[in-house]
Amino acid sequence: MTNSISFIHAADLHLDSPYKGLTHIPKTIFQDIRESTFKALDNLVSTAIKKQVDFVLLAGDLFDNENQSLKAQVYLREAFERLESHHIHVYLSYGNHDFINGNIHPIDYPENVHIFLNENVTSFTYEKDKKKLASIYGFSYENRSLTKNMSIEFNVKDTSIPFHIAMMHGTVNGNKEHDPYAPFNLSDLQAKDFDYWALGHIHKREQLSEFPSIIYPGNIQGRHRNEAGEKGCYYVRLSSAKTDLEFIPLHSVLFQETRIDISNCDTIYQMEEKLRETFQNNSCKQLIHLTLYSKTNEILNFETDGMIKELIDVINETMIIEKPWSYIYAYRIDTDNLSHFNYDDFFIGEIIQSLDNLSVSETITDLYKHPVARKFLENLSTEDIQEAAKQFLIHELLKVKEGD
Repeated sequence: MTNSISFIHAADLHLDSPYKGLTHIPKTIFQDIRESTFKALDNLVSTAIKKQVDFVLLAGDLFDNENQSLKAQVYLREAFERLESHHIHVYLSYGNHDFINGNIHPIDYPENVHIFLNENVTSFTYEKDKKKLASIYGFSYENRSLTKNMSIEFNVKDTSIPFHIAMMHGTVNGNKEHDPYAPFNLSDLQAKDFDYWALGHIHKREQLSEFPSIIYPGNIQGRHRNEAGEKGCYYVRLSSAKTDLEFIPLHSVLFQETRIDISNCDTIYQMEEKLRETFQNNSCKQLIHLTLYSKTNEILNFETDGMIKELIDVINETMIIEKPWSYIYAYRIDTDNLSHFNYDDFFIGEIIQSLDNLSVSETITDLYKHPVARKFLENLSTEDIQEAAKQFLIHELLKVKEGD
């Protein structure tokens, strides 16, 4: 009989995330947002039970020590107890956000939970029907920062066991977008005799290698604009012949990037019709970052007069009472008006160059320190502020030019 196992691979749960920058959202839906990481964990447990997996792998950052709540720990324990009642094991490691020495609410988990307790690579053996089927290797961060290449410490021990799985919370060398914690070279992982590498730390889903499978599942619930799109876990089936992978969405609230071309909208009412048509029949709760694109400059007149913000407020009033709800939490304007400029003109060229080189964060430091202004600014990225400033300045210059 062919040996086989199945499991769920997830990482970066970040339970009870504070969701900074979204405090302006109506209270009627903000509670759903605050609870979304817990709901995503519920979905993970339900998926594991439905698929009747052998075990669940959680590759670090289950919660955040800097924002840690007892609720997160208790919720995890109850989730693990649900899995235990279905004879599903859990193998977990701690990462740079839930590092062991920073845990102020340590809690005992049920016996089905197996934890890598320090920064030494160790292993657990999974048995089924008294037969050893898999060795799961891993380590945990003891402190926030771990800059050592841990991959060199992963080595298969007992070759009589059919499957070998490595869990690692770290960053592939060359990735400049994230802190270089537990950095590794992809070629080093591929050279090891492991059937599957269960990675964590990077919140964007990515398969780094097919043979063997080396995978970042991403986080299970988006928390801001840069974590848009479906979030979830991998359902994995390993046999001696092949590896089957299936990504399963778990998110409770979807962060969505939506771009709408309103070039043919001559009136604000036509724009309203376009937006309502776009956002009808949503299949899940959505937080929408909206980009309104137009080939003309009329959209800037709408924005200057405050009509776009008012229109979005009206649409949001309708969408938040629908089931499931949607909400446009931020928007930006994008036009082609830069094409109207003669960049060889010294004055225009100097203005555009100054705007491109402007350090927004330094320019508005005092505003960020103001308790009232900060509540509004925290919803905007410096890129959005810089782009909006460029659009409006060019719009005003165009009006002057047309007046001449």
